[in-house]
Amino acid sequence: MAPGLRLVAHTGATVKPFVTDALWSRGVQVTQAGSGMARSVAEVALAFTLALLHQVHRFDHALRGGLPWQSAERAPARHEILGCPIGVIGASRTGRAYIDLVRALGADVRIADPCHEDAIPLDDLLATSRIVAVHAPSLPETRHLLGERELALMPDGAGLVNTARSWLVDEQALLAELRSGRIDAAMDVYDEEPLPEGHPFRSLPNALLTPHQAAGTVECRRRQGDVVVSEIARFAAGLPLEHAVTPALLDRMG
Repeated sequence: MAPGLRLVAHTGATVKPFVTDALWSRGVQVTQAGSGMARSVAEVALAFTLALLHQVHRFDHALRGGLPWQSAERAPARHEILGCPIGVIGASRTGRAYIDLVRALGADVRIADPCHEDAIPLDDLLATSRIVAVHAPSLPETRHLLGERELALMPDGAGLVNTARSWLVDEQALLAELRSGRIDAAMDVYDEEPLPEGHPFRSLPNALLTPHQAAGTVECRRRQGDVVVSEIARFAAGLPLEHAVTPALLDRMG
């Protein structure tokens, strides 16, 4: 099929659904526009972080749910991002963009990533962070990276931010923690998408939800298109691809 195919250029991030061993054996080059998504997803993760710190989601849920003003204004302790201990799981492109944003606002960042030189153990990160932001790739070894044991390490009142993949978090374990009211969470990704209308996440006042749209900005879409057009132009001119995907790199990508 497609005997003349020489280049696969994807406007999204993961190319795993499109790449097979046969593709590599034929010498087809592969590229993707994941770099174009990093800023927009990082900004949503930042927005989630600020919302959790300031309990915006709880206030919104209470007021929209019809609670009296005196009841709606009650919330757990709120915090500023300045000096806030924020743990980042995965120094991916999006993870690094998020780190830059929260550090610029004065956060105290710690990182868990086996490939990062300043990383700390995951258990230590979970136990010492007020906000934990997940930015790791979806790999066999990261399946339910945060399960019942790991989530229990998070301090009372902490918040979990996931704009990466639900693959990384045991959804049932997270649901149990949220139902207890011990921690809060902001999520853009779910095990089942679309998220069912009756899913318990939808009714929890300590859960902030968006429908997998973190990369949906106008600017992001334009960047993704620009990346692919640029890569096609480089390929046509016989130049090396700037965002080439190799078999070795694919094994480490989500």
